[in-house]
Amino acid sequence: MNPIIAAAKLHLNKREFTMLVPLYCTALAAVLSALVSFLFLRAGSVPGSDAWVDSSRANPAMLWALAGYLGYLGVQSVATTFPFALTLGATRKSFTAGTLLWMLLMSAYLTAVLAVLAFIEVKTGHWFSGFYIFDVNLLGAGDLSRLIPTVFLATLTLLSAGGVFAAAWVRYGSLGPVVLASGIGIVLIIAAIILVPSAAEIFAGFRLGWLAIAALAVIAMSSVGTWQHLRPAIVR
Repeated sequence: MNPIIAAAKLHLNKREFTMLVPLYCTALAAVLSALVSFLFLRAGSVPGSDAWVDSSRANPAMLWALAGYLGYLGVQSVATTFPFALTLGATRKSFTAGTLLWMLLMSAYLTAVLAVLAFIEVKTGHWFSGFYIFDVNLLGAGDLSRLIPTVFLATLTLLSAGGVFAAAWVRYGSLGPVVLASGIGIVLIIAAIILVPSAAEIFAGFRLGWLAIAALAVIAMSSVGTWQHLRPAIVR
């Protein structure tokens, strides 16, 4: 078997952990969102009204439900699986590439799940009740052409970012993630200081495509950083 595919399958062997828990998180967020909507309905809000739609589409539940777990999933994909993969004969290069392949598959999987749920929600008139759960601004407001790249890139960004922090821990111990986070923070602060005088112009000309470019940059740098950390790492 191709060593890259073998490394990806190693991650996929944790079926419940990788495939089902994200569904549990999504289901919990959906239930809580429906309960909140029902609460506002009982309080006198009118489903379908402009105020109802605007407030419902501002729901960030999916972000809070999935972001933390996806980041953790990225961390464990390197921190716990890397030593085990080496004992099975994987090379550092094949493990890094296989992990990236697994992250791409996970991103596509979660994107497909949320796209199907959003499609069903819109086609059923928001679950026959006017409740907005997946047709929210965070997921493209019912527009699949926005939801698909948003969820895919966001998921891949969180997984790859978690992976590079885990790789820093594998390489340098507990000091690695601290130094990495501090370095990123310093760079962001310096960038903010430089850009503050032009903030008004930047926001006026802001385009959603910029977020996609930023996500691709983070994914690329995280992937390269993971490889650079793992290449000389000593397995403890």
